[in-house]
Amino acid sequence: MRHVSWLEQVETIDTGDRKRVLVFRYNHVNDNDILDEWAKHFRNHYCSDTEIDSEASATGMSKSDYLLNIKFPSRTDAPGPSVRAGDFGEILVADYLQFVLGYDVPRTRYEFKSIRNESTKGIDVVGFRLANPSEITNADELFTFEVKCSLTSSNNATLQNAIDDSKKDFEIRKAESLAAMKIRLRAQSNLSKIALVERFQNQIDRPYRQNSGAAAVVANHVWSQEIIIKATAKEHPNRSRLTLIVIKGDQLMNLVHNLYDRACDFT
Repeated sequence: MRHVSWLEQVETIDTGDRKRVLVFRYNHVNDNDILDEWAKHFRNHYCSDTEIDSEASATGMSKSDYLLNIKFPSRTDAPGPSVRAGDFGEILVADYLQFVLGYDVPRTRYEFKSIRNESTKGIDVVGFRLANPSEITNADELFTFEVKCSLTSSNNATLQNAIDDSKKDFEIRKAESLAAMKIRLRAQSNLSKIALVERFQNQIDRPYRQNSGAAAVVANHVWSQEIIIKATAKEHPNRSRLTLIVIKGDQLMNLVHNLYDRACDFT
């Protein structure tokens, strides 16, 4: 995915408890080819192109109207805009985990939403990496990421909120989220990914490395170093394997709406 090339690491900043944070600038430009490719990738998180005709057929709606009114969070009706921003941030971090860091990141989080203007429960982003695809080893890795977004209003606790939710991922949510992912993958008939998830469902009998992540995605006009400096990870149960990132960029909410609009264009 070419849109991940717009991620540029610009600096590192330490939190108040001296945990390193990677700061990225998102240098998106109005490149129609890249944006159209990204929009299709974005759309397929909610509904695959092979299923859209079948899903929309009984509604009397066009495919575009079906996506706008049934599948995608609303552009105007609260809390739709904030759900849009949150979904965007999660998908962007999932793309970073997959296409930059090289993890396998199954995409099941949005396709089975029953209420479009609500965020999906559970861990935001889950990635897997096998040290050797032909055998199970304790060098295999599970990576969980929590993502918080602040694209319109300032929130100096954006990164801290992500860190706090990442604690829950490590302590509580992992088993539930992996089980839910497997159920969704079964609905997609994705047997290879089911086997991948199952490898990580019993850490006691089949040990692996567990990595944690917390990400803040913020617009430039609400960016402040306080987002980082005030954050603390000293009580995180997986602090030694915790990755912290901030992604900031200009006019990110406009980019979000642009992506959703392009995702409805089937010409």
